[in-house]
Amino acid sequence: MASDNPNLIWIDCEMTGLSLERDALVEIAVLVTDAELNVLGDGVDVVIATSSEKLEQMNPEVRAMHADSGLLPLIPGGISIEAAEKKVLEFLAHHTVPGKSPLAGNSVGMDRNFIARDMPLLNDYLHYRTIDVSSVKELARRWYPKVYFAAPKKTGNHRALGDIQDSIAELKYYRENIFLPHQ
Repeated sequence: MASDNPNLIWIDCEMTGLSLERDALVEIAVLVTDAELNVLGDGVDVVIATSSEKLEQMNPEVRAMHADSGLLPLIPGGISIEAAEKKVLEFLAHHTVPGKSPLAGNSVGMDRNFIARDMPLLNDYLHYRTIDVSSVKELARRWYPKVYFAAPKKTGNHRALGDIQDSIAELKYYRENIFLPHQ
């Protein structure tokens, strides 16, 4: 990996809700791509156990989403947050340099907040810069509506790994249709 063009760390998290005060991180998936958006390695996808209280307080919409995706019944058998963080860091050590690779994904600000709260070693590993595909999507919607409306449909089913794969495909699409080389 060239240090002047570090790989991208793609992360998606699933939570019991969006409140940092009361909700839990229940799934994290990580992929790494090079600058050309080629996926390196198999990545990590783990379900994280949480308390029955956290599961009981989920709002009905989130509960239905996690039930429909198949995640909900897997949560009680998940691994600890510490074990999940360790698996992620072990994977990243093979493909990235600490502090050099930006976090990438869709609406990754919320994911970063939960990572900062629950996985401080991972948070410190990530570069401070972020590549948020949702921002590109919002700009495309405003400036290139034809490109926006022709974007690939999401297939991730609100599971972390599928959502990351969708994010990578979406950024590839915008790269091919908006970020064109100057002639």
